[in-house]
Amino acid sequence: MLSGIDRFEARSSIKTWIFRILTNRAKTRGEREARIVPFSSLASADDDDGPAVDPDRFLAPEHPQWPGHWASPPSDWRTIPEERLVGRETQEHLRAAIADLPERQQLVMVMRDVEGWSPEEVCCALGISEGNQRVLLHRARAKLRNALEPYLDMQIAA
Repeated sequence: MLSGIDRFEARSSIKTWIFRILTNRAKTRGEREARIVPFSSLASADDDDGPAVDPDRFLAPEHPQWPGHWASPPSDWRTIPEERLVGRETQEHLRAAIADLPERQQLVMVMRDVEGWSPEEVCCALGISEGNQRVLLHRARAKLRNALEPYLDMQIAA
């Protein structure tokens, strides 16, 4: 059953009336979708399109027992004594790693992890979608871990 058929006034043929409804709906949807940004276009020029974690860190998809699992998992930094983690040298490495991030990743990471902003506050302040905020934060955290890993792994060995 067609909804709204009772509003048909017979000023045109039913075919013309239905076609006009279809045309109007298509226009409305086209206008709405023109305001939607595809997820693939969220990355800006300063954002890497590469993977957040080096693919070589994972086992091949053909691996017989653990396809796609960590080949070399991240170290457990909880074993590092706290005084080393909060020490001046570690803080300098951290600041340098943050400074090396692309601008938008740096902004999101600092707002969320350093200043403690909520995801909603970050999205509102930067005018970005929640999905974009999550992607930027994930990439920033992955890059920080990658940058700090050699230094902190030395701390574990020490």
